[in-house]
Amino acid sequence: MATTPIHVFARWKVREGNLQAVLDLLSDLHAQTILEEGNLFYTVNQSRTDLNTLILYEGYRDETAQKEHVNADHYQRLAVAQIVPLLEEREVFLTTPLGLS
Repeated sequence: MATTPIHVFARWKVREGNLQAVLDLLSDLHAQTILEEGNLFYTVNQSRTDLNTLILYEGYRDETAQKEHVNADHYQRLAVAQIVPLLEEREVFLTTPLGLS
């Protein structure tokens, strides 16, 4: 049975003065997320024009794996409980890659 991968694009605008705290927490979140069975990749990017804007690009084997990620203890503890309160804005896009080259 074929599975449809899920790619996540998240834009985080960090509140002024909280960037290093978010990056420290994000380092731990990254380390634990890439160990998840359904994770394909997890990259963190920083805007060149606004250092307080981070773009996360994540890949999961399928919708189940992505849901397992957001329900995982480490995600709830690090992202939801600790990182989100340090953000000014947060946008998350769940996407399906089209495979166009």
